[in-house]
Amino acid sequence: MHEVNQHDSWSLNELSSAGRENLDAAHAAAYDSKEDAAAEEEVRYLQRRGHLAASHTVVDLGAGTGQFAVAASQLCRRVVAVDISAVMRAELEDKIARLGLTNIEVADAGFLTYGHRDDPADLVYSRYALHHLPDFWKAQALLRMGSILRPGGALRLWDIVYHFDPAEADDRIKRWISNLGGDVGGDHGDDHWSRAELAEHVRDEYSTYTWLLEPMIERAGFDIVHADYDDAAMSARYLCQKR
Repeated sequence: MHEVNQHDSWSLNELSSAGRENLDAAHAAAYDSKEDAAAEEEVRYLQRRGHLAASHTVVDLGAGTGQFAVAASQLCRRVVAVDISAVMRAELEDKIARLGLTNIEVADAGFLTYGHRDDPADLVYSRYALHHLPDFWKAQALLRMGSILRPGGALRLWDIVYHFDPAEADDRIKRWISNLGGDVGGDHGDDHWSRAELAEHVRDEYSTYTWLLEPMIERAGFDIVHADYDDAAMSARYLCQKR
């Protein structure tokens, strides 16, 4: 069982900021063909670093269809896959049943409402999900991630993060959408992200700059052990350790 913390009147409703597409059953059904989370590679990377082992508990925040959760479950003792979207959880639950997995628990919660119980986690994982929160709430979410982890535990964080100066934004965003996006009108049945979807991400979601996010991570009680920036994909990958 997982405790769900109740919102105060001023708290963010995470479901309202989860992103239109993540509440769309057609998008959830097509997600795995559209987005490869490189889950097996991530598992190997974290295993080499000593952050994923047979005795470990992993919390995957914003787990979506569970690509990483499923891959990690093959190695570790327990995975808690947390997602605010009912359609994403349904895809994951179908996958768990199909594969006969017994060590993945699915939690209906978000970054701000998931309450971890039992022993502290060894690893918190989050990929392409934190950008659904405005910066104030990102900072709160990072604090909560730290509270889930044991001292010395790891946070693996991937996201769309802007690694450029604000003056470069017009050129960099246009190039990203043009180079990475498919047909302008492409939508959920396709095996790529359309230009319209990438534009929607920039316009309606809350990706931030590296030079804003990284101090938040450190203020939440983490050391950034490694940061890797992919300017073509507009992504950043962090491996962090709780102090």
